[in-house]
Amino acid sequence: MKRFYNSRETVVAQAIDGLLRSSAGAGLCRLDGDPDVQVVLRRDWDRSRVAIISGGGSGHEPAHAGFVGPGMLTAAVCGALFASPSVDAILAAILAVTGSHGALLIVKNYTGDRLNFGLAAEQARALGHKVEIVIVADDVALDNGTSARGLAGTTLVQKVAGHLADTGAALQTVTDAARETAQSVRSIGLALTGVNVFDPDHDERLEDGEAEIGLGIHGEPGAEKIPMASLDSLMQTAAARLEQGLGSDRHAILINTLGAVPPIEASLLADAFSRTELADAVDWIIGPAPVMTSLDMVGFSLTTLPLTPQVEAALRAAVPMPAWPDVAPFAPVAVQPMPDLPETFTDAPSNNATLRQLFERGAKILIDNEKALNALDARIGDGDAGSTFADSARQIRDALDRLPLADPQKLFGTLGRILARHSGGSSGVLLSILFATAARNADWRAGLADGVKGMQTYGGASEGDRTMLDALIPAIAALHEGGLAEAAKAARTGADATRAMPARAGRAAYVPQSELRDTPDPGAEAIARLLEGLVAA
Repeated sequence: MKRFYNSRETVVAQAIDGLLRSSAGAGLCRLDGDPDVQVVLRRDWDRSRVAIISGGGSGHEPAHAGFVGPGMLTAAVCGALFASPSVDAILAAILAVTGSHGALLIVKNYTGDRLNFGLAAEQARALGHKVEIVIVADDVALDNGTSARGLAGTTLVQKVAGHLADTGAALQTVTDAARETAQSVRSIGLALTGVNVFDPDHDERLEDGEAEIGLGIHGEPGAEKIPMASLDSLMQTAAARLEQGLGSDRHAILINTLGAVPPIEASLLADAFSRTELADAVDWIIGPAPVMTSLDMVGFSLTTLPLTPQVEAALRAAVPMPAWPDVAPFAPVAVQPMPDLPETFTDAPSNNATLRQLFERGAKILIDNEKALNALDARIGDGDAGSTFADSARQIRDALDRLPLADPQKLFGTLGRILARHSGGSSGVLLSILFATAARNADWRAGLADGVKGMQTYGGASEGDRTMLDALIPAIAALHEGGLAEAAKAARTGADATRAMPARAGRAAYVPQSELRDTPDPGAEAIARLLEGLVAA
């Protein structure tokens, strides 16, 4: 197991300090004086409104410290990893932020959280504070009634309560709205892995071919293990659990990632969700985003919340905390017409028998050398240089009847477009740049010289860097002064010189010099073989 941490015992305290040192922690502070009390709170809080407090075990970040700020939480109480915060820590948070308007505690439905938050609330009441509690049990995976676990839906309860408190609503009003939200919010999770709580001896719960519906955010067993399947299939399975007894026609959906889902896969989750029946009932989407995670678990959860005018206003209200994802309309993908791109063949075909013969011979030379150049490239690269040149040759050969062969300037422009659209690899793009740049000059020799400069500008390589330029630059210079035979000799000299050159560009730049020795650059070798073959034909 490789993780970024110093010791398991210091993870929570150092993570909180890291939050407070970062831009995400602007406007926040923590209580100081007891290392076992880890409470994050607003620095600007003046106790003039109802305080909203939540928390629980750490390891679910950004919940809950990441949601401390205007419009959500006044304070977050952070326990040890996957462990409820102590009664003293919770009481300290209550005393630190509660004024005459009272405080609402929003608690996930886990035994330790219920007991510790409940006892702290009683102690605060004994000290004269007005304190209410709302328990969130949004997990529908196990269908256990009062034993349902608190999941990402807790954050939506925090959003509704925080918004109302921010507007100056009374404690009872805030509590009633939070309780109503908690009773209607529903969540389901699906995971591909368990969770490792910084344990070097961790045993993975799930096999490679398994997924689990309802795996808990602390790694608790879920509803069932199912065979691994496509994302669409897994998403349908999860969404179907929420479709049962959905009720209201209008909902918000929170797509929550559980800790180790990369951004591109998070976007795939949203796309897959759009193809579920549940998506038809959704007006607003929050995420996909890490909202309530589970350390390194690979998984996601879906949370639905029926929309009322009050809930909709609360969800849409902007908050400054960067960890909270914006809400957006759940709508069809927005598109706009693609602009018209230049046609590949914009000029009338014309004939030049000599040039056509050169192209036909050149195509055959590169195609015949495909395997040899691939073998050469395999020593120092990914082994496809020959195929790239051969594919380019085939594209040009097959287009000969459509080329303006009698007009070099128009011909270069057409060749550039053919290679840009149909030739793969860096070599194909570089040759496209060569011809596209050359097409700007009516003098074909000067145009080719300009094209080489374009290759250097955009490719970043120069002569001596062990690339095709080491054959191409001297060949074009020789062609400018003499003829094809001189160009072929110059290309061969340049290609052979690459055997002793250090690589400063391309994939070969990442290969040890010892592996390159006595091996010519495949691109330079391709240019040399092409010109030599044309001279010999």
